[in-house]
Amino acid sequence: MSKIKITAVSTMLATSMLLTGCGLFGGEDVAEEIDPPQDVEYTKDNQKIKEEGKETTKEEKSKKAEETLTREVYLIDKNGFVVPQTIDVPKADAAAAEIIEYLVVGGPIDQMLPNGFRAVLPAGTEVKSVNLKENGTLVVDFSPEFKEYKAEDESRILQSLTWTLTQFDAVKNVQLQINGYDQKEMPVNKTPISEELTRADGINMQTEGITDMTSTSSATLYYLSQNADGTYYVPVTKRLDLGKTDEERFTAVVDSLINEVPKGLVGDFNNEAALVAKPEYEDGTVTLTFNKALLNSAEKSQLSKHVVDALALSLTEQKGVENVSIEVKGQKNITVDSGQKLTEEVSRPENINAEAF
Repeated sequence: MSKIKITAVSTMLATSMLLTGCGLFGGEDVAEEIDPPQDVEYTKDNQKIKEEGKETTKEEKSKKAEETLTREVYLIDKNGFVVPQTIDVPKADAAAAEIIEYLVVGGPIDQMLPNGFRAVLPAGTEVKSVNLKENGTLVVDFSPEFKEYKAEDESRILQSLTWTLTQFDAVKNVQLQINGYDQKEMPVNKTPISEELTRADGINMQTEGITDMTSTSSATLYYLSQNADGTYYVPVTKRLDLGKTDEERFTAVVDSLINEVPKGLVGDFNNEAALVAKPEYEDGTVTLTFNKALLNSAEKSQLSKHVVDALALSLTEQKGVENVSIEVKGQKNITVDSGQKLTEEVSRPENINAEAF
């Protein structure tokens, strides 16, 4: 029986926080220095194997590492979904205040936008100050141009800011101000704003068909979309009946990934793919056993990289899950469809949707 272990690496990158007074925006700023994450790699006996098409010399990597840091920005795609894109930014732009500039129409992101994507904040929006409180709340004070957005983008702006800024380990939640005044609601469509915006508020929420909110819980799953540049992952927060036990919780997530793909998105799972045993959970690791329909081809024992990534990304969003182990009943020597052989470990992508850049 083949066993694939996916080791989750937190997208919340380890940070060292520096607070500086009266910075570029007239307030305290949050800066970070980190070792930039490596490209996604498959490992065999702890030896790294580069993905095809990712050949880069050590000198080029070293020079890039000295000049840039890797960050996620949440942009809007052609279908209106808020989507993470991983970019390399100059170290001077790596702090929380500066990264917001990459969310502004007409800002530096304009030269980096993937096909069909757009920035979320109105042109001319400036950050007057940022202030990180001891409890992890990042207070961001915007200029009045922040108000000049279309009503249909209101929730997208909240989601983009929250998920972009909480990638910094020191930032637990976000609070918004305009010209120094706390905002209790968004200025255009009057969406109420809690004092602490967190990832628990969700992203790209899907609530269709849910009649009893009290009997369901939120879960963020990752599905696929495409543009002219290729395929990318879209996080979607859904209401699922997660049950009362770990095995019920993980089963609900897997079933929704396979059978409940949101409108406008796609999945890479065979419709006949299914768990053949109850999920097992121990010490942060979820073990899943599937039938052969999980594979692209039973004869070649090929597994889609998108399937592996979707399972890893979705299940590690669940509390307490650090790793995912996948078994395909009766199959050995499984390879990913891009050609790499999967043996002991596959790391969860640290950088989601980085290929476009």
